[in-house]
Amino acid sequence: MRLLSVNTGRPRRSGRGDRARRLTGIGKRPADGPVAVTAPGPQGSGGSGLAGDAVCDRRFHGGEHQAVYAYAREDLDRWEAELGGALPNGVFGENLTTAGADVNGALIGERWRVGPDLVLEVSGARIPCRTFAGHLGGAGLLPTADGRGWIRTFMRAAVPGAYFRVVRPGSIRAGDTVTVEHRPDHEVTVSFLFRALTLEPRLLPRILAAGDALHPESRETALRRAAAG
Repeated sequence: MRLLSVNTGRPRRSGRGDRARRLTGIGKRPADGPVAVTAPGPQGSGGSGLAGDAVCDRRFHGGEHQAVYAYAREDLDRWEAELGGALPNGVFGENLTTAGADVNGALIGERWRVGPDLVLEVSGARIPCRTFAGHLGGAGLLPTADGRGWIRTFMRAAVPGAYFRVVRPGSIRAGDTVTVEHRPDHEVTVSFLFRALTLEPRLLPRILAAGDALHPESRETALRRAAAG
């Protein structure tokens, strides 16, 4: 397993009309050299874990449990075939574009060593939003400029990519190897968690098996579901 690219983004305008006043860092491009990765602090104040990477709406993005986002090149290739257009590394807003890694089969709490020093822990699944849909639509990668229908399509595929928290900081670059250092003993993969949080809420009580490695918001959602029966 290895990194094909390490991607960062700068703030830019999002959408059209009133929404065009909003800034987003979703459009990311491969960095030329090494990128430092550190724990960014709590959601609401902390942004991206990658130096030079923008997180504009910190109410819902960034912070310690969403410090790094990874997506597999193999899944981008499948989306290319479905959408009929080229999808360069970073186009889904991912910080890490991987090769040979089963990103969506990774378990919540699984730990990856990336390069010589960085250690990451899988914390969650990416939930699609209107900014994501508008980003792809505005780039001409979807049938409509506003990305209508994309969120549902993305949910059905259940290949969301993984969020990570930073356990040990380090610098990484394209070509670095990825090694799984710890794999927990439960069933809650990134894809399983995503299905529970989106189209299959009946699965929610089962994600509690991931324990404290769950994003706190996912854990609270599952506890409410379990209490409701």
